[in-house]
Amino acid sequence: MENEMSKTPKLQAMLGAKCPRCRRGNMFEGGAYRLGANRINIHCPGCGMLFEIEPGYFYAAMYVSYAFNVAEGVGICLLTWLVTGNTDSPWLYLGTILIGLVLLSPLNFRYSRVILLYWLSPKVHYRPELDKPPIPKHD
Repeated sequence: MENEMSKTPKLQAMLGAKCPRCRRGNMFEGGAYRLGANRINIHCPGCGMLFEIEPGYFYAAMYVSYAFNVAEGVGICLLTWLVTGNTDSPWLYLGTILIGLVLLSPLNFRYSRVILLYWLSPKVHYRPELDKPPIPKHD
């Protein structure tokens, strides 16, 4: 019964960019918008999983990131049209799309890797026995 209570929901772990195997360790060193801190850890601090499963593994994340950029670009374009009603100026749309995509790029970098490991990697499986809260240290 206790084991059932400690399971981390998949969506919660994905949004928190947690390890897909144990759902406890952070995949990234810092926050998405901290300069120089949006780097993926080599190993999971919780279970020791190697995140880059094979050399060049995260090149596939570029395709996921590209899909994010296309969807976000279309969304920004539609939002710009809804807010301004302008259909004459391509510069308005180009400017808002470029600014929006630059602002969203740290999230695209992070979540393209999360999606790749959670949904597109047949070698990675959730192991509930590793999904345990850390043992508190008593000094």
